[in-house]
This record gives sequence, C-alpha cells and structure tokens, in this order.
Amino acid sequence: MNKIIGLALFALFASPLQAGDAAKGQAKTAVCAACHAADGNSTIAINPTLAGQGEKYLIKQLNDFKSKARNSAIMFPMASMLSDEDIVNVAAYYSQQKVQHMAVAEEYIEQANKLYIAGDSDRDVPACIACHSADAKGIATAGYPAIGGQQPEYTIATLKAFRSGARNNDDKEIMRMVAAKMSDPQIEALAYYLAGLH
Repeated sequence: MNKIIGLALFALFASPLQAGDAAKGQAKTAVCAACHAADGNSTIAINPTLAGQGEKYLIKQLNDFKSKARNSAIMFPMASMLSDEDIVNVAAYYSQQKVQHMAVAEEYIEQANKLYIAGDSDRDVPACIACHSADAKGIATAGYPAIGGQQPEYTIATLKAFRSGARNNDDKEIMRMVAAKMSDPQIEALAYYLAGLH
C-alpha cells in the first residue's frame, strides 16, 4: 500500500498541461456524442461518462487509443482522426462539462463508503480517496481520473479489466495493483456508490 501511495504523491508533481480551446474541442465531438452524449454524460451503461473528466487524463487516454497502448477496436479509429491539437481541445471541452450524478442504492453505501475513505486493510486495498479525492473528481494535475457519476457497468468492467491485466495503460501499474486485491462484491459496491458520489 505504501508503494501505491508513494506513486500517487509522485504524480502530483507532474508538469503543467497545455491549455486547450473548449470551443474548438466541442466542434470535434459530433462523432463522440453517439456513444458519450453531446455533453459527455453517457446514457449507455458500458460507455464512460466524459463530462467533468480531467484534461490530462483524457489526453492520455485518447493518445493511448491512438497509439494502441490502450487497445480498442472502437476507439482506435475515433482517436486516429484527431490531431494532437484536437485531442487537447476535446479534453478541454469535456473537462468543462457538468457531471450528472445518479442515485445510490442503500445496499452499497456502507461497504463502499468505507472502502473509498479507508480502504480495506485485510486485503491491503488502499483508500480510493488518496488518488481520486473526497468528491471523486480525481486529481487533474496528476492525471488521476474523476470517477464520480460514472456509469456503474463501465466502472465494474474497468476494474475487472485492470484486475485481469486486460487493461494495462495505468501509470506505474497503480490500478492493476489495487484492482488485483479487490473482490467482485467490493468492485460492484464501489461502482454503484461512485455513480452518485460528488
């Protein structure tokens, strides 16, 4: 756990990001809207919400899709159509959109709240709050994503992909190390809890 927290703190000192033009970015998102909605609040369960996401994180993901460092038959052609400038501008646009949070079922609150704030010492799972902040808006300067208001099905699929290693574009393997220690019930509870966390 100390290694994970140390890596998280190291990332806070990352270099500042080039400012994007949100208006130009919006003009490039017509294709994105089919899966992520015009304002980035996806209504399709398996597609991520992009609204309110940190620019640095979005830039990394789009570049990873474009270079195939993050493999996706759907996102590779989409990202390939964007120039480096377009990617920065699209990230600026989505980062400025307001997230629409969902209601959280009572059954998930107690377990997930404890996991989010304190982690699980029995399984050596660190607290999510360390990298994703108290309101789940992430740490934009470090490139740690906003995870509040995210589609639960997407969060479940993402955590399981990190756990299996199918997704491996996380810096310093932080999410792979964390997800590897999480149980299915923890992943499910956390995913539904995060949908309403803000």
